[in-house]
Amino acid sequence: MTRKQRRMTLIGGALAVLAVATGLVLAALKDTIVFFRTPSEVQTLQMAEGVRFRLGGLVAEGSIKRLGDAVIQFSVSDLDATLPVTYKGILPDLFREGQGVVAEGRLNAQGVFVADTVLAKHDETYMPREVADKLKEKGWWQAEPGNAGNN
Repeated sequence: MTRKQRRMTLIGGALAVLAVATGLVLAALKDTIVFFRTPSEVQTLQMAEGVRFRLGGLVAEGSIKRLGDAVIQFSVSDLDATLPVTYKGILPDLFREGQGVVAEGRLNAQGVFVADTVLAKHDETYMPREVADKLKEKGWWQAEPGNAGNN
């Protein structure tokens, strides 16, 4: 084997190892690579209790209940399904009914999402792209041109 052939064999082997490593990393991260899950996806995938993930959608109208000791209950909806959420802490100023929200936490045994972080939209025109696309599919999204999904 010539020097050039050995070099090409070495480069080819390194590329093959890199491709296998990339494939293994992507396979390991396939469930966590999504920014958030909608309530419909949570029901469809039958997410296991205690698995940490992000839940995204709209705060359902009339669902916000403030309990004692800074505990808030509300529901997140994607217009197909609704998932109840409990959160203990201070909510963002822009949190309100009908607005986009992403909550991070786990499902409990009763099927309630227990959030430890709640993120609300950052201005009056922002909506996560996935939520905006879902609303467009349902015919509910009526944003001004250029505002849907802008970061």
